[in-house]
Amino acid sequence: MSTPNPTAVLDVVIPVHNEQHTVAACVRRLHEHLVQTFPYPFRITVADNASTDATAEVASGLVAELPGVALARLEQKGRGRALKAVWLASDAPVLAYMDVDLSTDLDALWPLVAPLMSGHSDLAIGSRLAPGSRVVRGARREVISRCYNLLLRGALGARFTDAQCGFKAIRADVAAELLPLVEDTTWFFDTEMLVLAERSGLRIHEVPVDWFDDPDSRVDVVGTAMDDLRGVWRVRRALAGGRLPVEDIARRLGRGTAGTRTWQQLQRFAVVGVLSTLVHLGPFAALRSGGTGAQAANLVALLVATVANTALNRRWTFGVHGRGAVRHQAQGLALFGVTWLLTAGGLGLLHLLATTPATAAQTAVVALATALSTVLRFVAMRTWMFRPSPQSWLTVNVPDSSSNTTRPVQSNPSTEPWQTATSP
Repeated sequence: MSTPNPTAVLDVVIPVHNEQHTVAACVRRLHEHLVQTFPYPFRITVADNASTDATAEVASGLVAELPGVALARLEQKGRGRALKAVWLASDAPVLAYMDVDLSTDLDALWPLVAPLMSGHSDLAIGSRLAPGSRVVRGARREVISRCYNLLLRGALGARFTDAQCGFKAIRADVAAELLPLVEDTTWFFDTEMLVLAERSGLRIHEVPVDWFDDPDSRVDVVGTAMDDLRGVWRVRRALAGGRLPVEDIARRLGRGTAGTRTWQQLQRFAVVGVLSTLVHLGPFAALRSGGTGAQAANLVALLVATVANTALNRRWTFGVHGRGAVRHQAQGLALFGVTWLLTAGGLGLLHLLATTPATAAQTAVVALATALSTVLRFVAMRTWMFRPSPQSWLTVNVPDSSSNTTRPVQSNPSTEPWQTATSP
């Protein structure tokens, strides 16, 4: 790879495969835009992944013609593979990529990278589905895109609005942590990276874009969609099995630190606690009014509330999906035993103080005992039930693009993005 500007602040990668007729116009247009609008040193890297036409020759001419243009050649095909190799080898603190067809209006480039340069965000994506975007494309691709993003929300709990728009940026220290864990080498690369980032508590900035469909696009929409579905299934299983070290990434990057993440979990746990308490007290009061004994009514109501509480906390508070639901419910029932002993003990004490206590008094005692058990339940869920599998990912092996070996890489995050550089 040639590196004509080693001090670049921004490295924009354009992955290409057999694009001899379009790459020159794309690079010249992008170069002119950056010269006129970007106030810092930049680099444009053409990532030629296994082209069999004259793409590499055309790109080499651009390197000689335009300052700040570089060429990286890979022997294997795959957009994700090209981005991973070039991004991990770059010395720029902010990394971006865009498709060679420049379907996205370049006016969105500065809003895309500015939050990363300021340290406000960790990744930034162009979104064709965010409010304020303007999109011109066929109905078929529109439907497929929206259905895919709905699938990501349902299957992986994704909150970003557009996974596949070819217009993204990432901080280099974040890339050094995430990319070695991203397995896909083709079109699912973007989605996998974003899901991993989101689960790690990283900040993803979305930029509404003006996007115009390329009528000459050679993307196999159906084939790509099937590959994406397989990728969704693989990532879902990896997350459910605790094989992705998202907690470790959050700690090393200073995002979602223990205090911050605990506070977020406490907030959600509190909401779930209110809902499950209502579920508990409602049936309890109804059963008591119907003549059921206090202890029996409490047992039935608490059992129902416990099942609901475990399911809600599992998915929402601690972000656990997929397999393990039965085991977690069994552990929840063990906590149910402790909570039941507390509430039963409270009711027994009330009966010692008053021979025939009113239903309202009994309900208040149950509520108090339930509140006392809440702290114990949260600690048990966080440290026992939903604790992520232990991982030792302080060092990861990153492929060396210049050889067939790997070398260890550790992130060195900085509060100032200009002080951060990664050297795989």
